[in-house]
Parts: sequence; structure tokens; C-alpha cells
Amino acid sequence: LLNQTSLVTYFRLRGLSVNQKARIAMFSMFLIFYVLTLIGNVLIVITIIYDHRLHTPMYFFLSNLSFIDVCHSTVTVPKMLRDMWSEEKLISFDACVTQMFFLHLFACTEIFLLTVMAYDRYVAICKPLQYMIVMNWKVCVLLAVALWTGGTIHSIALTSLTIKLPYCGPDEIDNFFCDVPQVIKLACIDTHVIEILIVSNSGLISVVCFVVLVVSYAVILVSLRQQISKGKRKALSTCAAHLTVVTLFLGHCIFIYSRPSTSLPEDKVVSVFFTAVTPLLNPVIYTLRNEEMKSALNKL
Repeated sequence: LLNQTSLVTYFRLRGLSVNQKARIAMFSMFLIFYVLTLIGNVLIVITIIYDHRLHTPMYFFLSNLSFIDVCHSTVTVPKMLRDMWSEEKLISFDACVTQMFFLHLFACTEIFLLTVMAYDRYVAICKPLQYMIVMNWKVCVLLAVALWTGGTIHSIALTSLTIKLPYCGPDEIDNFFCDVPQVIKLACIDTHVIEILIVSNSGLISVVCFVVLVVSYAVILVSLRQQISKGKRKALSTCAAHLTVVTLFLGHCIFIYSRPSTSLPEDKVVSVFFTAVTPLLNPVIYTLRNEEMKSALNKL
């Protein structure tokens, strides 16, 4: 995988703060966030596996989301926590490439998964009599395989673009993890074409999926507009939870990847929310707004 013409063997991560007191406070906060993320998402996966009442397409996809959130958070947060106690925040070229690959694998897979979950809710609410025919287990497994395959192809494409570039001078990344836009800025050649390819890849995926998701939920809301039964209220609550997750997650992707590789002061804040906060919010949103999940968790 490695670019043999590259003279840079390590990158320096700037991290979040140079202030010692701020670093200690952030370490404590993000350690708590990370532990809660692991506990919350692992509990959801175990509960869905354990409780046969939750063996439905919606909870099958929710268990995938929780698994992805654990992996996505683990790609960046442990390294960030360790670097808070280190003066030299170094990451090897190999480790940087690996981090970029898995970051984009889990992020892109989650985007596709959120889109599939929106389709699942659309069929369940707008075509309830056909739901188990349309979303049978064979279809669910095929959709899961497709979204993981799509995420893998996307990640390989982006990582390949990055490692083919020569890195022979600057080695400081203005972030707390390796990401494609920050890394390609350190290349020794003009990367304008690569930046266009990144925008047309990651940016386009984010924007298109966001539009599809918003349209899907708009159709669902229109179908629920004049119906106030208990079942419809439950469906509305589920859609509101999904839309919250979608907005939080895809908002970051659109902000970072739909523009040229220029650093903005807000980038780190958005990245922290994307990698450390959103994976924690997902189990909170899905459990606190979902009576079935709360009942299953109590039973477990």
C-alpha cells in the first residue's frame, strides 16, 4: 500500500489544544463519552440479538448502526485520548493510511445504512400491508452486504488517491486524526485535481444521500399529516429520531467534503462532534424515544 517515493515516514498531529488545563478537561470529557458510546451501542446490539421481539428489519439495521458507531469512534478517539498526554503527537505513515481507510469505510457505510433505514421506514409507514414482502430477510441481508461493499469500494478509492501522492516536506496535520483533505495538502505536487475527485466522491455521496433521506421523510410526514392514531404517533417519533441522526451525521460530511481542502476554524469542532459525540447520541436517541427498546433493555 505504501508510496515508496514518499520521504515522510511520520506525520505530526496538531491535536485539539495546547493548553494543559483544557487538555485535562477534554481528556476527562471524551473518555466518558467514549466509554458511554461503547456501553450504549454494545448494549443495543446484545439486546437486539437476545430479544426475539426485536428480530425485525428495523432493529436489524439498528444493530448494524450501533456496530458501525463503535468501530467509527474507535478509529479516532483512543488515539486522540493518548495524544492529549503526549507532547509529540506522531502518527506513522502506515497508521495514517490505515486510519483514513477505516474512517471512510465506517463513515460511508453509515451514510448508506441511514439511507436504507429511511427506505425501511418509508415502506413500513406508507405501505404497511406489503412491508414483510418488500423487506423480507433476504432483501435485508442483500442490502447490508451492498452497503458494506459500497463503503469498502469508496474507502479504497479515496485511500488509493492519497497514498499515490509524494510526501517530501511538510508533515503537520491540522487535526487530531488523519483525514484525506488534510493529508493531501501536505503533498509535494498540485492536488487540485485530487480535491475535485474527493468533492465529486465524498461530497456527492453525502449530498445525494441527504437529499434522498429528506425526500423520504417528507413523503412519510405527508402521509402522517392527518392521522393522529397511537401507531402513527409512534411512527412519527421514530422518523424524528432517524432524521435527527441523519442531520447530525451528514451535516459533518457535507461541511468537510463538499468544498476544497481549505482549513476553517470550525473544522476541528465539527470533526469532534462527528467522531466522538454523534456515536454517543445514536443509542440515546434510539432508546429514549423507543418504547420497545426501553422494554427490551429492562428485560435484559
